[in-house]
Amino acid sequence: MMQTTVCRKATVNDIDFLHELIQGYANNGIMLPRSKEMLRDQIETFVVAELDGRLVGCGALTKLGADLIEIRSLGLHPEYKGQGIGKQIVDLLVEEARALGVPKVMALTYEVGFFQKNGFTVVPKEIFPEKVWRDCIHCKKLHCCDEIAVLKRLD
Repeated sequence: MMQTTVCRKATVNDIDFLHELIQGYANNGIMLPRSKEMLRDQIETFVVAELDGRLVGCGALTKLGADLIEIRSLGLHPEYKGQGIGKQIVDLLVEEARALGVPKVMALTYEVGFFQKNGFTVVPKEIFPEKVWRDCIHCKKLHCCDEIAVLKRLD
């Protein structure tokens, strides 16, 4: 039987799932941790992917300026990787950015190939001072960041 994936806006009922998934990535140094309070405050920026009623992935958008928005906290339960669910999440977030009229979508990632397959280009992260001052100053990898910046232009 074909399983159906639904991507939708996250609700407060999804906070425990979001926290657990993001914390798993954070424990491996792949994502910044997010407290449940922070998730509650920013819940309207998150989307989740549901497969037959089970939450399997998430992602969020954070506006960094009038013309720049970031995809962040993009994660998938490990057993569901490679099934196109991550692409569905990114497509929904890009559509949201487009609806907001923001022409540039960026991400910092270790999964460069995934983003390139989804229309993003590798760029020097120095072109995003907004990101550095907003989040990177809180990261233990600030001066030795090994993430790759990717950008997709919507204009």
